[in-house]
Amino acid sequence: MPESKPRRKKSTQGQAERQSAHAIDKPMPGWYKPVMFGLMLLGLLWIIVYYLSQTLFPIPNIGGWNIVIGFGIAMVGFFMTTGWK
Repeated sequence: MPESKPRRKKSTQGQAERQSAHAIDKPMPGWYKPVMFGLMLLGLLWIIVYYLSQTLFPIPNIGGWNIVIGFGIAMVGFFMTTGWK
């Protein structure tokens, strides 16, 4: 009866590639999550203050651009969620 072929061991190069892929999955720094949620809340609060103060605050001379600033701050926080692990 013929013998089956022995299996080859995986090359060390493949193991090195897998280890380098895991090196990319570093843990997030401790400041990342508070900054991310802080920016989302700051943007929301900016818009709420703008509406509750009847357009007098946070910056009275720019008018409706306060909405753009508030959404911009919040969007930076939301974009940070794509890098959150």
